[in-house]
Formats: sequence, C-alpha cells, structure tokens
Amino acid sequence: MTPSFPTAWLKGDPRALAFLPDRFRHRATRAEAAAAAGARSIPPALLDIIAAQNARLAPSPARLRHLEELSRPGTIAVVTGQQMGLFLGPLYTLYKAAAAIADAKALREETGRPCVPIFWLQTEDHDLPEVDHCFVASPRGACCRVSLDIADAAASRAPVAHQRLGPGVTRALETLRAELSAEPRAAEHLALLEQAYRPDATLSEAFTQVLASLFAEEGLVFIDPRDARIAPFAAPIHRLALQDAEAISGKLSRHVDALTQAGFSVQVHIRPGSPLSFYSPDGLDGARYRLDPAGPGRWSLVGHPAGAQVTTDELLRALEHEPLRFTTSALLRPLLQDTLLPTAAYVGGPGEISYFAQLPPLYEHAGRPMPLVVPRARFRVVDDRARRLLNKLDLTPDEVNEPREALLARLATRSEAEPFESAGMLEARLFRTFLEELEPLGEAMLKLDPQLLDALKRTRGTVRTALSRLVGRYGRALALRDTVAAERLDRLRALLVPEGAPQERIHGMSYYACRFGTREFTRKVLDACVPFSGDLQDLTP
Repeated sequence: MTPSFPTAWLKGDPRALAFLPDRFRHRATRAEAAAAAGARSIPPALLDIIAAQNARLAPSPARLRHLEELSRPGTIAVVTGQQMGLFLGPLYTLYKAAAAIADAKALREETGRPCVPIFWLQTEDHDLPEVDHCFVASPRGACCRVSLDIADAAASRAPVAHQRLGPGVTRALETLRAELSAEPRAAEHLALLEQAYRPDATLSEAFTQVLASLFAEEGLVFIDPRDARIAPFAAPIHRLALQDAEAISGKLSRHVDALTQAGFSVQVHIRPGSPLSFYSPDGLDGARYRLDPAGPGRWSLVGHPAGAQVTTDELLRALEHEPLRFTTSALLRPLLQDTLLPTAAYVGGPGEISYFAQLPPLYEHAGRPMPLVVPRARFRVVDDRARRLLNKLDLTPDEVNEPREALLARLATRSEAEPFESAGMLEARLFRTFLEELEPLGEAMLKLDPQLLDALKRTRGTVRTALSRLVGRYGRALALRDTVAAERLDRLRALLVPEGAPQERIHGMSYYACRFGTREFTRKVLDACVPFSGDLQDLTP
C-alpha cells in the first residue's frame, strides 16, 4: 500500500522525490535556494506596510533589527504560516514558528546572509469551524473542547480577518480558567490570553498579539495579507490566475494525474478552467466564492445562494479598483508569498507538503523558483504526569500509540511476579480438585453408612458456596486492578495520543504554558528544534 505523500517524502521515497525534491536536506542545495532568494528584494513601499503592521505588536528589538535587515539587498527569509486558531490552535502552530526561527538562524550561519523568520497570517481563509475552538489537555482524562460558539459558523464564507471574537470569548476564557487555574503558572498565561482575546478584537488580531509576545525575543516578523495597502501588490498574481486560468488548471491537472498514477492521493482538487483565486462580490468583508467558467468571459460564483455570475471585465475592473475583494486559495497563497518575499525556505506541515507536491507547474508558469520546502518540527510532550503513568503501566511513549484493546490485553497479563489466573478458571480448577478427592471418599462412606451420603451432599454444597464467595472476592480484586489499569491507560492516551491522533494536532498550548510557564515552554521548544529536520522528538519538561 502506498503511504501518504508526506510520509513517503520524509522517508526519501523516490516516487515522492520525483514530484518534490528534498533539497532541504543538503547544504549545497540550501545555499542555491538562498542565492536565488537573495537576488529578490521587498519593494520599499511594501516593507513600510509590513513595518507598520508589526509596530502594533509587542515591543521587540530583535523584530526591529529583522525589519531593517529586510530593507538590505541580499537578505532572505524563512516563511511559515497558519490559520488563526483560537488561543493559537493546536500545538503545531507553536512548532511551526519555532522551526522557522531555527531554520532561519541555521541558514544565516551557513550562508552568511541575513535571514529573517516570517509568519504569514492566513487571514484570508473562511473555514471558521476549523479555527473557532481549541482543545485543552487534562490530567483527569479526555481533553476539554473550548469554543467561541459562534452562531452559523459553518455557513460563514467571509475571511476570518473580519471575525470579531464577540461575547463567546469571555465564556471560552472562563472555561479555560476553570480547567487550568490550579496549575502553577496559570496566572501569567491566562493574563496574556485575556489581554489579547477581547470581545471587540478579531480572531486574527488576538492570535497575532499572543504569538508575537511568545517570540518577541527571537524577532519573528508577521505579515497580514488582508490589508488594503498590501492588496495592490497581490493584484498581479490574481490577474495571472484569472487570465491564465485555463492554461494553469490544465498543467496542474496533468501533474495531479501523474501524482495519482504514482499511487498518491492529492490534497487539492483542480477544477477545470477555474482560477485559483476567490472573489467577494458583496464587499471587502463579504462572503468569498470560487469561480467556475460559465461560458466565454463569464464565471459562476460557486456556492452563491442566488447562483450569481460575473464577467471577466467586471473582475478585472474590481481587481484594479478594489483588489482586496480577491483572496488566495491554498495553492495560490505560496506563489503570492514567494512573489512578495525573498523566500529561501517554507516551513510546512504534512498538508502543505502535499500542496507543494502539486505546485511545480504553477511556479513554472509564473516564472518563479520554488523555495526549499522544509518539514516543521514535530514534538510529543511527555510531562511528569505522563511519565508517572508510563512508569506505573510499564509502557514506553511509542507503545501508547498501539490500539487500546491490545494494550489492555497486554496489561491484563502483565505482573511483576506471575500472571494472575482468571476468576472463572480458578473456580473451575479448585472445585474440580475438590471433586476428584470427594468422589472416591463418597463411595467408601456409602459402604460404611448410607446416611453419610446426605452429609456428603451438604458438604459439597457448602464448599461450593464458600469457594464461590472466595473466587468472587478474587474476581473483584482482579477487576479493580484491571479498572485502575484501564483508567490509567485512558488518562495516558488522552495526554499523549488524544482521540487517537498525534498530540500536536489536538492539544493547544495553554495546558503546558500553565504548567511550565509560557516563555519557559516556548524556550524548551526552541531549544529542541533541529534545523531542517522533521523527525519526531520527545519533550520532557
């Protein structure tokens, strides 16, 4: 069976490398990518806008130095990005940012070029149900879901940049406080969240404020593309996507066919003849729609409640006068990033690696070199609570990934001395032994005195009753032992593989920040990052 593309790619499978070379592994190809990126620069007007956006964030001398470096010729960037998850969303948001910082530092040292870590805020996305909640780990068992409870979130099609947190964030913070206030460093972390996550703030504003605070010392730079001042710089990419839609979709479709024939599933479906841009017909903060060809010079707005259409001329006029009406899709966003920025490397997760496997024809069509694609850092936090449970159950972190029932079966037969016999088997064995002695004795007693037969029957019943009581108590002791083991296993799995998934994809940061300190936990992640590596590591705070 063919593995997923990211798995095959990380293992160096030649079938995957044929679509996306693993250039990030080799110093020589990293230097080539840095040289190509260094030949590009950010337009001064765009850099002024980026500096203005970052001026609203937590003070950071390192960020100011990085912004100044971006104005110099030859400076390169390591870029990453993520959706605006509530309270930073899953842990891998933190890991992405940390990996970008570590990779930028390594490229700077390797090449001698200034290299700046940049976080591209994915504020154009409209998938509100993916970002309006987070999960909080709990030592008591299953993690707690914390949500904004936004009405009709599933129906929202507007970019999340315009989504106010509203009163739901107050309830979400109260839930978070109820879950975590007993942890030793809860006060500082909850204060940080409460300062940023206010009802009048947008989801993206709060997200950016917190993440910028975490990485102020490292000078992580942020870019929000949902800005009327940046939109004109993005307009040429949307114009290319619109005017060359048929040619681009044809090239991407043929590439997808080759991926499929190699045994890989594709992350993004290619619509024949459709542009890779979204369009908002009802205003800058209105719903955004994909465009499907509806005849010469006409386009359908996919999913529009009135089945509306728009002409190419109307789109081009809007692009000239209100370019913010256009937003990128998952496949167009990387090209926009690498057009505006001197990107040497992009740090991505499995989904983004799959995106980039589909993108070579688009970059080639646009005449742009693809950046290095670098897997994000991957961690499993094994804290003191998890370590105690591992010791009690005599398991390793990797063994916890096995199916629950298989682990329970193993635990049921594991003992420091010897395995315990089941209650049913013990009762049957003991009573069988008693009967084997009693039957011969009964024949002799019958010969001696027939009246002893009744006494013998009463003794047999009395022994059976007493034995059943004994085995019942034994069985309850076994069940208690198994129940305790099962409860410990469930708590351990909730900490390490919540809902059967990798911890970094479910748990948010708050539990760990409240236990170990916001900056301390962030520093632990940064120190553990190995540049240009996607190997899973255990963190033991």
